[in-house]
Amino acid sequence: MFSIAIHGGAGTLSKSLMDAQKGKEYLNALEQALEAGKIILEKGGAALDAVEAAVVALEDCPLFNAGKGAVFNHQGEHELDASIMDGNGSKGGSVAALQHIKNPIRLAKAILQKSAHVMLIGDGAEQFAKEQGFETVDQAYFYNEFRYQQWQEIKDEDRFALDHSLAIKEQKKGTVGAVALDMHGNLAAATSTGGMTNKKWGRVGDTPIIGAGTYANNATCAVSCTGHGEFFIEQVVAYDVHCLMLYKNFSLQQATEYIVLDKLKKLDAEGGLIAIDNKGNCSLVFNSEGMYRAHFNADEQKIITAIY
Repeated sequence: MFSIAIHGGAGTLSKSLMDAQKGKEYLNALEQALEAGKIILEKGGAALDAVEAAVVALEDCPLFNAGKGAVFNHQGEHELDASIMDGNGSKGGSVAALQHIKNPIRLAKAILQKSAHVMLIGDGAEQFAKEQGFETVDQAYFYNEFRYQQWQEIKDEDRFALDHSLAIKEQKKGTVGAVALDMHGNLAAATSTGGMTNKKWGRVGDTPIIGAGTYANNATCAVSCTGHGEFFIEQVVAYDVHCLMLYKNFSLQQATEYIVLDKLKKLDAEGGLIAIDNKGNCSLVFNSEGMYRAHFNADEQKIITAIY
């Protein structure tokens, strides 16, 4: 048995602005990313490799705020964050403030497997990447006209935006992520993001922080979060799901619904998460209008994609 789930960010484009063609593009992109991870799992591959492959596909798609589709910061540049965690031993790797790495999630995995550290940032992370033979790109690779226009609207203002569109605050695309359970009973989680539009001062959200935006432990579950990172950091959201299951005997669904629909909602914290437990049960919970998401369970033999 194996299971896999992915997300492309909570707080989707409003239904009133989502035309049929655009919706189809998102759903197709989600299915392709899920398939990239599913192929690995059905061949008996590791959950860690599957979540990496799924997130790479999302990073390479300009529809989502990660990798190729990353938003602009206050300086008109791109700073990317990512993390990955292996539930077998609960080992993690993460990166923050990358500017020249095509696929941040691959570097996060290399840190997990090939360094004595958990988290590397900025120039140091990119130096490690060069030593490991990683592909680098210049900032032009990440340029996206829509993202540029988003930034143009607010670049002269003293604020940043989790979600912002050209005329109305309806464009809410953030983090991407994946969680999986493989045939060997191992769990893994991965998360990647371009952060907030117009962010300043080297701002880092929950995505690269193990326990906040990403967590995996074979004893319980694998979790990848999306939303307003400051709240997810303060509430240690991903780890909290694990704790509720381990110490209070909550089911996966009970734990995720309590955190997202009760705890976070009371704080006016918009967002969601995807999670898989060690039995293959999947939970995709959000408190926004929607969340780009897809999942597959080997027992059901059906890929399910959704936005709202």
